[in-house]
Amino acid sequence: MNDNNSALSSAIRIAELFSSIQGESTYAGRPCFFVRLSGCPYRCSYCDTLFAQDFAYGREYSIAEIIAKVKKSNLPLVEITGGEPLAQKNVLLLFDALIAEGLEVMLETNGGFDISVIPPAVKRILDCKLPSSKMADRNLYTNYQYLTPHDEVKFVVGSREDYEFALNITQQYDLPSKTKNLLISPVWGTVAFENIVEWILADNAPFRFQLQMHKIIWGANKQGV
Repeated sequence: MNDNNSALSSAIRIAELFSSIQGESTYAGRPCFFVRLSGCPYRCSYCDTLFAQDFAYGREYSIAEIIAKVKKSNLPLVEITGGEPLAQKNVLLLFDALIAEGLEVMLETNGGFDISVIPPAVKRILDCKLPSSKMADRNLYTNYQYLTPHDEVKFVVGSREDYEFALNITQQYDLPSKTKNLLISPVWGTVAFENIVEWILADNAPFRFQLQMHKIIWGANKQGV
């Protein structure tokens, strides 16, 4: 068996596979095929994919099977999400396989795993955990040195303290010099949308405000969207 066949036969545990639209990011609104990996070592207070925290949830797919599902969707944009995708080592092989198919690939990660190992062609969306998540001590700030202009940093704000934390991190690590894609959104149902907008305007902060479009369309608790 050659190396390529060996990689394609490698297994990844998957929570769900589905077609939808991008609900967040600078690609919001674009049709996309989602590959949600099982397992996450984080326990964020506002987690909206609790089912995907369990490393035993779902079933194993070979990378070849995942590629077949992606190709059947006929969608050129693919997002790898979780859970925490980087907690499964074979995800690196999946990135390579998707890129080899000429697909546009996105990764959403919690920010506590080394992103330097991710192929540069992948659009990396790095979540910076804020105090209300109870996971802010898990941020790996050395990741910011690897950001490129097409990458994104996402801040999910549940309080004024969270907002100020996000602003401080943005300034401390000079994030606008690395990427202009600094997205900020509310923890669903906790902070008024207008409050965050007012804070951004008052500080002339370099954030792009976003909402979770999929929750507006289908509601906060629907899976597979």
